[in-house]
Amino acid sequence: MKRLMQLLCFLALVLFLAAPFLTQAAHHEGKKMMKPAASGKELWDYLTKVEYAKKFSLWPGKGKLYKGREPHGALLTTYVNKKALGAIEGKKGVMPLGAIVVKENYKPDKTLAAITVMFKVDKYNPQANDWFWVKYAPDGSIQKEGKVGGCIGCHGQVKANDYLFTGKLK
Repeated sequence: MKRLMQLLCFLALVLFLAAPFLTQAAHHEGKKMMKPAASGKELWDYLTKVEYAKKFSLWPGKGKLYKGREPHGALLTTYVNKKALGAIEGKKGVMPLGAIVVKENYKPDKTLAAITVMFKVDKYNPQANDWFWVKYAPDGSIQKEGKVGGCIGCHGQVKANDYLFTGKLK
């Protein structure tokens, strides 16, 4: 009985000493799966971590390097996450919270010029359907982010299509 008590005390001590590390590991694992906040840096980190160009779908009916227009570029490739894809395919009329649309903007010579992203964030900007906007340079550095007036003004022309030009949501 004494030996069993010693073993239990030893195990309790080990768990007590290991608890901070286990909690930190569990928290870190949880962060990996969390969606980013309305932050250009967090969103870029998330997109690169999930490898959006490999894991996201192309916008239905659009291939790679389709004809674009200014201000985005001569050629475009548009990727959507699962939430966005479901709304497009289901003709929902609006993107759900958590929807991400990534548009790679190319020059006529097929050189990547910028990456523009729309991310639907709960209560971020109700006046513009809660879209968070970001423009990245090809290296991921942030050129514009947040409630970008130029983005909202232009995309406001298609407010009835949840601010999206790429294709109909209904």
